[in-house]
Amino acid sequence: MSPFVRPLRSWLLLLFGTALLGGCVGGPRHILPLGQDSFSRYRAESRQWLAMQRQDGLQDGDALELNLPQEWRPATPGRRGILLIHGLGDSPYSFSDIGPALATRGYLVRSVLLPGHGSKPADLMTVAVEDWQRVVKEQTELLKQEVDTVYLGGFSTGANLALVRASEDPAVAGLLLFSPAFKSDSSYDWLAPYAAWFKPWLREPETERRQQTRVRYLNVPTNGFGQFYRSSALAREVLEREPWRKPALLVVAQHDSVLDVAYLRDTFPRFFTHPASRLIWYGDTPAEVRQLARSDRLPAQRISQFSHMAVLFSPANPLYGVEGSEKLCENGPVAEDLQRCRAGEPVWYSDWGYREPGKVHARLTFNPYFDWQMKVADEVLDAAAPQSVSAEGTHQHERLN
Repeated sequence: MSPFVRPLRSWLLLLFGTALLGGCVGGPRHILPLGQDSFSRYRAESRQWLAMQRQDGLQDGDALELNLPQEWRPATPGRRGILLIHGLGDSPYSFSDIGPALATRGYLVRSVLLPGHGSKPADLMTVAVEDWQRVVKEQTELLKQEVDTVYLGGFSTGANLALVRASEDPAVAGLLLFSPAFKSDSSYDWLAPYAAWFKPWLREPETERRQQTRVRYLNVPTNGFGQFYRSSALAREVLEREPWRKPALLVVAQHDSVLDVAYLRDTFPRFFTHPASRLIWYGDTPAEVRQLARSDRLPAQRISQFSHMAVLFSPANPLYGVEGSEKLCENGPVAEDLQRCRAGEPVWYSDWGYREPGKVHARLTFNPYFDWQMKVADEVLDAAAPQSVSAEGTHQHERLN
């Protein structure tokens, strides 16, 4: 889920008053085929489906490859594996840095492509959260065939799916949750599943605005938001029913414009009870018990605040890093700032919608603390491993202060 949800509140207020006038969206379901008996077959069929569904203008040399489910194998075969799940509007590229980093630490790492993603935004019109849950369950089971200990990780909506799957599967040993979207910052998100029936798009596609990049959507159908809401409601139900008692890492940016971050910070002690669980908090709030804080205002790097997506990527990422080729100038409602950013003016970086006089802000798409964050993740996962696997050790663990 990304900051293109910002129109949600105003649109849903309008739509709620006119709901009875609408009709059913309907239409055929164009979703990724599921039910494969191996990861290699899942990847091959995903490639075939994307080749048919992606828009011609975005089928450059490696765009299709960047959107495929990925696998990173450790140099020495290990006994631990982790499945990574991207968020609404995103793709497996979300884990292009996290995946290899975990593989170097001895994990067999795989990512999934959620149905409706990686192709074109309109393909989200007919998906349901059950489709997303199905691929997560199928690929978790396939991963279990190759490792003794399995973990799940997710970003935003993917974190919701990871938590719900883990609550249903006692074999899941631990969780990595990046910008977990258990609760959005909108009071009206519950209306999205109903609005989708008569308002297919909250923001109609416009030819003058790009609708997607090579690896993520910049506009999402209303049904996508509706299914996101359903995933967040399921995640909250899971936590209220029973706290997660195994190790988990939550990574949250204080100024995330998508999430109710106060909910995440305040409920972490109650919902994630294992002594090894950690909340990484990028902001100015002092660290509390089992919480690790780092400042998200770094003027020397022209960073005003962290964004929803920044937690995922290394500064060296070829698309989203400091010298990356993909600059997200779409960072708020001010057209002048968008034009100046696209014209190549020096920019600062922030989450969606942030402004300061005399500065043009693009979206922050990388994490200056990425290496440190991976060390914390490493320690949390190590605490979740069975003693026999942990003692075996594929690498030396650095104890963190």
